[in-house]
Amino acid sequence: MKEIFVVTHPEATHHIENRVGGWFDSRLTERGRDQAEQIAQALSNLVDTGVALYTSDLRRARETAAIVGSVLGLAPQELTALREKSYGEGEGMPDALFRERFIPPPLNGERMDHDEGLAGAETKAHWASRVFSGMDTIMRDPAPQKVIVTHGGSATLAIAHWIGMPLDSLDTVSFRLDSGSITHLREDDYFHNHAVVTLNETSHLSA
Repeated sequence: MKEIFVVTHPEATHHIENRVGGWFDSRLTERGRDQAEQIAQALSNLVDTGVALYTSDLRRARETAAIVGSVLGLAPQELTALREKSYGEGEGMPDALFRERFIPPPLNGERMDHDEGLAGAETKAHWASRVFSGMDTIMRDPAPQKVIVTHGGSATLAIAHWIGMPLDSLDTVSFRLDSGSITHLREDDYFHNHAVVTLNETSHLSA
Protein backbone atom coordinates (compact mmCIF):
# COMPACT_ATOMS: atom_id res chain seq x y z
CA MET A 1 0.00 0.00 0.00
CA LYS A 2 1.18 3.51 -0.83
CA GLU A 3 -0.09 6.64 0.89
CA ILE A 4 0.31 10.36 0.40
CA PHE A 5 -0.77 13.03 2.86
CA VAL A 6 -1.16 16.42 1.18
CA VAL A 7 -0.91 19.25 3.71
CA THR A 8 -1.90 22.84 2.99
CA HIS A 9 0.14 25.28 5.05
CA PRO A 10 -1.82 26.92 7.91
CA GLU A 11 -2.42 30.60 8.63
CA ALA A 12 0.23 32.93 7.21
CA THR A 13 0.77 36.67 7.45
CA HIS A 14 -0.68 37.36 4.00
CA HIS A 15 -3.98 35.84 5.16
CA ILE A 16 -4.47 38.25 8.04
CA GLU A 17 -3.09 41.21 6.07
CA ASN A 18 -5.53 40.52 3.20
CA ARG A 19 -2.75 40.29 0.65
CA VAL A 20 -2.30 38.06 -2.37
CA GLY A 21 -0.13 35.04 -1.68
CA GLY A 22 1.31 33.35 -4.74
CA TRP A 23 5.11 33.54 -4.54
CA PHE A 24 4.92 36.39 -2.00
CA ASP A 25 7.10 34.94 0.74
CA SER A 26 4.86 35.37 3.77
CA ARG A 27 5.57 33.54 7.02
CA LEU A 28 3.38 31.64 9.45
CA THR A 29 1.58 33.62 12.13
CA GLU A 30 1.76 32.47 15.75
CA ARG A 31 -1.63 30.86 15.23
CA GLY A 32 -0.26 29.25 12.10
CA ARG A 33 2.67 27.79 13.99
CA ASP A 34 0.29 26.35 16.60
CA GLN A 35 -1.76 24.86 13.77
CA ALA A 36 1.40 23.37 12.25
CA GLU A 37 2.03 21.60 15.57
CA GLN A 38 -1.52 20.23 15.44
CA ILE A 39 -0.96 19.04 11.87
CA ALA A 40 2.26 17.32 12.94
CA GLN A 41 0.54 15.53 15.81
CA ALA A 42 -2.26 14.37 13.52
CA LEU A 43 0.26 13.03 11.01
CA SER A 44 2.16 11.21 13.75
CA ASN A 45 -0.97 9.08 14.20
CA LEU A 46 -1.27 8.39 10.48
CA VAL A 47 2.25 7.56 9.32
CA ASP A 48 4.48 4.65 10.23
CA THR A 49 8.02 4.12 8.97
CA GLY A 50 9.51 4.71 5.56
CA VAL A 51 8.14 8.22 5.26
CA ALA A 52 9.44 10.95 2.92
CA LEU A 53 8.63 14.62 3.56
CA TYR A 54 8.44 17.10 0.67
CA THR A 55 7.66 20.79 0.79
CA SER A 56 7.30 23.90 -1.32
CA ASP A 57 10.33 26.10 -0.83
CA LEU A 58 8.24 29.18 0.05
CA ARG A 59 8.73 30.27 3.65
CA ARG A 60 5.23 29.54 4.98
CA ALA A 61 5.40 25.97 3.65
CA ARG A 62 9.00 25.46 4.78
CA GLU A 63 8.11 26.58 8.30
CA THR A 64 5.20 24.14 8.35
CA ALA A 65 7.38 21.30 7.06
CA ALA A 66 10.10 22.06 9.62
CA ILE A 67 7.58 21.66 12.45
CA VAL A 68 6.17 18.48 10.91
CA GLY A 69 9.68 17.14 10.37
CA SER A 70 10.71 17.83 13.96
CA VAL A 71 7.78 15.76 15.24
CA LEU A 72 8.15 12.93 12.72
CA GLY A 73 11.95 12.89 12.76
CA LEU A 74 12.22 13.73 9.06
CA ALA A 75 14.29 16.17 7.03
CA PRO A 76 12.08 18.07 4.56
CA GLN A 77 13.03 17.96 0.89
CA GLU A 78 12.31 21.28 -0.82
CA LEU A 79 10.79 21.41 -4.30
CA THR A 80 10.26 24.70 -6.12
CA ALA A 81 7.72 22.85 -8.26
CA LEU A 82 5.34 22.69 -5.26
CA ARG A 83 5.04 26.48 -4.99
CA GLU A 84 1.67 28.17 -5.30
CA LYS A 85 0.72 29.80 -8.60
CA SER A 86 2.77 32.90 -9.34
CA TYR A 87 0.69 36.06 -9.72
CA GLY A 88 3.67 38.09 -10.92
CA GLU A 89 3.36 41.76 -10.05
CA GLY A 90 0.17 40.97 -8.10
CA GLU A 91 1.98 39.05 -5.37
CA GLY A 92 1.76 40.73 -1.97
CA MET A 93 -0.73 43.24 -3.39
CA PRO A 94 -3.75 44.15 -1.21
CA ASP A 95 -6.67 41.91 -2.22
CA ALA A 96 -8.95 44.83 -3.16
CA LEU A 97 -6.36 46.35 -5.52
CA PHE A 98 -5.57 42.94 -6.99
CA ARG A 99 -9.22 42.32 -7.84
CA GLU A 100 -9.39 45.65 -9.65
CA ARG A 101 -6.55 44.58 -11.94
CA PHE A 102 -7.11 40.83 -12.24
CA ILE A 103 -8.83 39.57 -15.41
CA PRO A 104 -10.68 36.34 -14.54
CA PRO A 105 -10.75 33.48 -17.05
CA PRO A 106 -13.74 33.25 -19.39
CA LEU A 107 -16.65 30.92 -18.73
CA ASN A 108 -16.06 29.34 -22.12
CA GLY A 109 -13.02 29.36 -24.34
CA GLU A 110 -9.30 29.28 -23.57
CA ARG A 111 -8.69 29.08 -19.82
CA MET A 112 -5.36 27.28 -19.46
CA ASP A 113 -3.34 29.95 -21.33
CA HIS A 114 -5.53 32.86 -20.23
CA ASP A 115 -3.72 36.17 -19.63
CA GLU A 116 -4.81 37.53 -16.24
CA GLY A 117 -3.50 41.03 -16.95
CA LEU A 118 -0.65 40.87 -14.41
CA ALA A 119 2.92 41.10 -15.64
CA GLY A 120 4.97 38.02 -14.77
CA ALA A 121 2.00 35.88 -13.72
CA GLU A 122 1.99 32.19 -14.58
CA THR A 123 -0.73 30.83 -16.80
CA LYS A 124 -2.68 27.93 -15.38
CA ALA A 125 -1.08 25.73 -18.04
CA HIS A 126 2.44 26.59 -16.85
CA TRP A 127 1.48 26.30 -13.16
CA ALA A 128 -0.19 22.91 -13.62
CA SER A 129 2.70 21.57 -15.69
CA ARG A 130 5.14 22.69 -12.98
CA VAL A 131 3.22 21.01 -10.14
CA PHE A 132 2.73 17.84 -12.20
CA SER A 133 6.49 17.71 -12.80
CA GLY A 134 7.06 17.96 -9.06
CA MET A 135 4.57 15.18 -8.43
CA ASP A 136 6.37 13.02 -10.99
CA THR A 137 9.54 13.49 -8.94
CA ILE A 138 7.74 12.61 -5.69
CA MET A 139 6.13 9.51 -7.20
CA ARG A 140 9.55 8.17 -8.19
CA ASP A 141 10.52 8.12 -4.51
CA PRO A 142 10.15 4.49 -3.30
CA ALA A 143 9.04 5.53 0.21
CA PRO A 144 5.65 3.88 0.88
CA GLN A 145 4.33 6.96 2.69
CA LYS A 146 4.88 10.56 1.69
CA VAL A 147 3.89 13.88 3.23
CA ILE A 148 3.63 16.85 0.87
CA VAL A 149 3.41 20.37 2.30
CA THR A 150 2.13 22.84 -0.25
CA HIS A 151 -0.50 25.54 -0.88
CA GLY A 152 -4.26 25.47 -1.44
CA GLY A 153 -4.17 25.93 -5.20
CA SER A 154 -1.21 23.65 -5.81
CA ALA A 155 -2.73 20.99 -3.56
CA THR A 156 -5.66 20.80 -5.99
CA LEU A 157 -3.19 20.05 -8.77
CA ALA A 158 -1.34 17.45 -6.65
CA ILE A 159 -4.62 15.62 -6.08
CA ALA A 160 -5.52 15.89 -9.77
CA HIS A 161 -2.17 14.29 -10.63
CA TRP A 162 -2.84 11.49 -8.15
CA ILE A 163 -6.21 10.59 -9.67
CA GLY A 164 -4.80 10.67 -13.19
CA MET A 165 -6.37 13.81 -14.63
CA PRO A 166 -4.57 14.88 -17.82
CA LEU A 167 -3.20 18.40 -17.98
CA ASP A 168 -5.66 19.54 -20.62
CA SER A 169 -8.60 18.62 -18.36
CA LEU A 170 -7.61 21.01 -15.57
CA ASP A 171 -9.16 24.17 -16.99
CA THR A 172 -12.05 24.14 -14.48
CA VAL A 173 -10.90 21.75 -11.74
CA SER A 174 -10.83 22.98 -8.13
CA PHE A 175 -11.02 21.21 -4.78
CA ARG A 176 -12.07 23.06 -1.62
CA LEU A 177 -8.94 22.96 0.54
CA ASP A 178 -8.72 25.08 3.68
CA SER A 179 -5.50 26.29 5.27
CA GLY A 180 -3.99 23.65 7.54
CA SER A 181 -5.89 20.77 5.95
CA ILE A 182 -4.75 17.19 5.40
CA THR A 183 -5.90 15.18 2.38
CA HIS A 184 -5.23 11.44 2.52
CA LEU A 185 -4.48 9.61 -0.75
CA ARG A 186 -3.99 5.84 -0.99
CA GLU A 187 -3.05 3.23 -3.58
CA ASP A 188 -4.15 -0.30 -2.68
CA ASP A 189 -2.01 -3.37 -3.32
CA TYR A 190 -4.68 -5.36 -5.18
CA PHE A 191 -6.42 -3.12 -7.72
CA HIS A 192 -3.75 -0.37 -7.54
CA ASN A 193 -6.52 2.21 -7.58
CA HIS A 194 -5.66 5.75 -6.54
CA ALA A 195 -8.24 6.65 -3.91
CA VAL A 196 -8.97 9.93 -2.17
CA VAL A 197 -9.58 8.60 1.35
CA THR A 198 -10.26 11.97 2.98
CA LEU A 199 -10.37 15.44 1.42
CA ASN A 200 -9.73 18.69 3.29
CA GLU A 201 -9.66 17.16 6.76
CA THR A 202 -9.40 19.89 9.41
CA SER A 203 -10.74 18.21 12.57
CA HIS A 204 -7.19 18.22 14.00
CA LEU A 205 -7.24 22.04 14.20
CA SER A 206 -8.47 23.78 17.32
CA ALA A 207 -10.90 26.68 16.92
